[in-house]
Amino acid sequence: MKKFAKFVFLLLIAAFVSSVVVVLIFRWVPVPFTSIMAQRQIEALFIEEPYVEYKWYSYDEINPYMGMSVIAAEDQNFANHRGFDFKAIQKAMDEARDGGRSRGASTLSQQVAKNMFLWNGRNWFRKGFEVYFTVLIELLWPKQRILEVYVNIAEMGPNVFGVGAASIKYFNVEPSDISRRQAALLAASLPNPRTHRIRNPSKYMRSRQSWILRQVNGLGGLQYLEQF
Repeated sequence: MKKFAKFVFLLLIAAFVSSVVVVLIFRWVPVPFTSIMAQRQIEALFIEEPYVEYKWYSYDEINPYMGMSVIAAEDQNFANHRGFDFKAIQKAMDEARDGGRSRGASTLSQQVAKNMFLWNGRNWFRKGFEVYFTVLIELLWPKQRILEVYVNIAEMGPNVFGVGAASIKYFNVEPSDISRRQAALLAASLPNPRTHRIRNPSKYMRSRQSWILRQVNGLGGLQYLEQF
């Protein structure tokens, strides 16, 4: 039993150290693929779906309005929280308790943690790992890096990952050349890009696009990004 306990302890230490090293490496290294991309690629082998489309672009190669659009759409308190927006979580819990529409409260940091390292699902086991990796990311990465990774790896259409692949596929332009409205439309597909299509957008998508543009202005436009 002592040997087994020692083995488990050493295994946990090794897992902790390796996870820290991996997260630290990706503070600077472009992300070659993510856990969610790997899952989608495997699924595409067995069902009639396109293979994963993905291309990495650095922060300076992406129109800054893309970053602002996803902040406006998904995490307006991004500059101020340390990975978890407790006010948004409490609001979501209150709405669920009162019988309102179920809504997510995941920050960009949490979504990066999930997309990079974990799998789809809502069980508490996976959520625990999401919290762990979110804490590591917030400790080891600056906010600008979190935003850079998010806009590169977020799914923006069925098996289309990141603004790089999405801007070329849907608008035939590089991510540096997308317009404010195009950036807002990409962000409008979140967090359900496999349902909310960017090509031939629905009335809901157009409405959400307009809402995101208003929110970007309300947050101060690109001046918001100067906070980090």
